[in-house]
Amino acid sequence: MSARIKQLVAAPGGRRTKWLVLAAWILLLVALGPLAGKLGDVEDSSPNAFLPRSAESAELNTELEKFRGDPDDEVMPAVAVYSVPDGAMTEAGRQKAAADVRAFAPYVAAGERVTPPVASDDGGALMTIVPITDEDGLGDTIEAVRGVAADGAPPGVDVEVGGPAASLADSVAVFDSLDATLMLATLAVVTVLLLITYRSPLLWLFPVLAVGFAAVLTQAGTYLLAKHASLPVDPQSAGILMVLVFGVGTDYALLLIARYREELHRHEDRHEAMQLALRRCFPAILASAATIAAGLSCLYFADISSSRSLGLVGAVGAVCAFLALVTVLPALLVIVGRWVFWPFVPRHGTPVHGHRTVWSRIGGAVSRRPRWSWLMSLGLTAVLAFGVVGMDFGLKQSEMFQDKPESVVAQERISAHYPSGASDPADIVTNAAAKDAVRAAVEQVDGVAGVADGDTAGGLAALRVTLDDEPDSDAAKDTVDGLRTAVGAVDGADALVGGTTAEALDTQRAADRDLRVVVPIVLLVVFLVLIGLLRALVAPLLLLATAVLSNVAALGASYLLFDHVFDFAAVDWSIPLMGFVFLTALGIDYNIFLMTRVREEVALHGHAKGVLTGLTSTGGVITSAGIVLAATFSVFAGLPLVTMAQMGVLVGVGVLLDTFLVRTVMVPALALDLGRWTWWPGALFRHETRRAGAPGAGEAALPEADRVRA
Repeated sequence: MSARIKQLVAAPGGRRTKWLVLAAWILLLVALGPLAGKLGDVEDSSPNAFLPRSAESAELNTELEKFRGDPDDEVMPAVAVYSVPDGAMTEAGRQKAAADVRAFAPYVAAGERVTPPVASDDGGALMTIVPITDEDGLGDTIEAVRGVAADGAPPGVDVEVGGPAASLADSVAVFDSLDATLMLATLAVVTVLLLITYRSPLLWLFPVLAVGFAAVLTQAGTYLLAKHASLPVDPQSAGILMVLVFGVGTDYALLLIARYREELHRHEDRHEAMQLALRRCFPAILASAATIAAGLSCLYFADISSSRSLGLVGAVGAVCAFLALVTVLPALLVIVGRWVFWPFVPRHGTPVHGHRTVWSRIGGAVSRRPRWSWLMSLGLTAVLAFGVVGMDFGLKQSEMFQDKPESVVAQERISAHYPSGASDPADIVTNAAAKDAVRAAVEQVDGVAGVADGDTAGGLAALRVTLDDEPDSDAAKDTVDGLRTAVGAVDGADALVGGTTAEALDTQRAADRDLRVVVPIVLLVVFLVLIGLLRALVAPLLLLATAVLSNVAALGASYLLFDHVFDFAAVDWSIPLMGFVFLTALGIDYNIFLMTRVREEVALHGHAKGVLTGLTSTGGVITSAGIVLAATFSVFAGLPLVTMAQMGVLVGVGVLLDTFLVRTVMVPALALDLGRWTWWPGALFRHETRRAGAPGAGEAALPEADRVRA
C-alpha cells in the first residue's frame, strides 16, 4: 500500500480522525435511516420475479397483461373447494357454495367473474374459481376470500381456499414475517456467540452496533439502487440480505478485534495498536469482501430472476458490511479504550499467546505428517461428497412448506375429487385467427382433461387447458412439453404455453443451465481475486480446488440431513447453484484469512514456520468466525419454507466443514507438503528458493520492499 492509502486505512484509529469517522456515520444514518424502512416498497413478488427471464411461461405472463383493463394488475385464480370426507355433498353445502359466489364478487378482478360451483364426478366436492388481483394486496384479498368461505360452513363440509393466488399469498406471508423473525433470531445467535467468544459483558456490544450501522446502510442502499438503478429485489433476497450482513460483518469484527488485541499487547498507545491492526487486517478483509461481492455478482449471469436478485443484493450487503466494519468499529473501539475487553484486558508487554495452544498442537501434528494429513482429510471430504449420488431434485408445491398451509390442503382436496390439474389449468395465448386450430391440436395431446375458451384482446386469444395430473408433477410437465410441441406445429399461431406447471418446468431447465454457466464464472473471478491477493498461482489453485471439493462434500452431507433428519421430499432446483456460490464466496474467506497471515509470517520466518505461525495465530478467530457464520445461517433451518431451510443447512454445514477440516488441516498440510512451491511464481517463492540455497540464512526476513511486491 502507498503511504496515502495506509494513512486513509488507519484513519479510524487516529486520535482526531476517529471522531470524524463516527460523526460521519451518525450523519449518514440520520440521512439514510428513513429510507432503510422502505425496502419492502421496492420488492417484486409477482410470478415473473421468480422465473427465468427467457422462459416461455414468463413471456406468456406478459402477454396475458393485454387481456386486462390495467396491465399493472396481475389476475390469478383462487379456488374455493367444498368437500365431504366420505359420501355425497349435502344440500347445505351446495347452498353455501352458491351463496359464496355472490359473496366473492367484491374481491373479483375488474372484467372477471366468479365461476358457478362445479361438482366433482364422485359427487363429494364443489369447486368455485375466484379470479382476483393483487392491486390492493394479495394477502389481504386471500384472507378476505377465506373469511367468506369459512363463515357459516355447514357441519361435515370442509372448506379451503387454494389455487395459484392462495399459494402465492401463503408464500409471501412467510416472507412478510421473515425479516423480523430472522433479525431477532440472528441477533440472539450472534450475541450469545460473541459473549462466549469474548467472555466479556461489554465487548460483544460493539460488533453488534457496527453491524447495525451496516444494516441501515445496506437497506437504504438497496432501496435506492432498486428505485433508481433497477436493482432486482424480491422477498427472498431481502430476507437473506440481513443474515448475510450480520454473518459477514461479525466475521470481519472478529478478525479485526483479534488483531487489535494482539497489537495492544505490543503497543502501549491504543491508537497506534489500532492503526497497525487496520493496516495488517485490511488486505484480508478487503479481499474477503471483494470475493463475496464479486462471487455473488456473478449471479447476474443467471437466467432465473430470483437468483440474480439474491446475488446482486447480497453483493451490496457485503460491500456495506465491509465499509462499516473497517471504519465505525475501529473508531468506537479506540474511543472506549482498553477497558472494553474487561475482565481480560490486554496489557502492554504481556505475551500475546500462551506457549501451547490447541492450534499449536494441531499445527505440530499436521507438520509431522503433512502428506498423510491432507490425504486423510481429502478422503473424508470425498466420502461426504458421495452423498450427492442419487440425490432427488424438484419440490412439488405441496412439499415447499414444512407445515401445510391452507393452499396445500386445498390442492389435496381437489386432487382427491377432480382431475389434479383442475385448480390450476395451463394457459395458452395464440393469434385469434388460429385459435380453433390450436384448440384442435391441444385436444389431441395426452394428459389433457379439457380445454376452455378464454378472452380475446388485440388479435390474441386465450385458452385454459385442464391437465389430468397434479400441476407440478413430472407427468404434468410432460404434458406441457406435448402442448408446446403441438401448438408449435400450428402455422401462424405463434402460441405460448404457460401456467404453474410450465413455470416449474422452465425453472427446472433454467436452474440446470445456470449451474453450467455461472459456476465457471464464479471460479474464474475468485481465482483472479486470489491471485491479486497472494501474488502467486499455485496457492490460489490450491485454495480453489479445496473450495470446490468442500462444496460438493457439504452438498452430500446436507442431503443426508435433508433425507434422514429433516425428512424433506427432495432438494429444490436452486440449491446446488445458490449453495455453490454462497459457499465459494463465504467459505473461501477463512482460507483468505489464513493464507494472508501465513504469507505475512513466511516473509518474516520462512515457509514451514510461517505456515504454523499463521495457523496458530488465526486458529481461534477463524474458528469463532466460522461458528458464528454457520450458526447465523442455521437460523434458516427453522423457517417454514423448505427452500430457505435447505439453503441455511447447506451453508451452515459447508462453513463448518471449511472451518474445522479444510482450513485447519487440508490447506496447511498441502502448503507444508508443497513447500516454497506454494508461492510460485511470486517474489515469495523466489525469496524462499534463495533462502533454501543460502547456508545460515534460514531465518532471514524478506526485505520490506519485496514483501510488498510479494
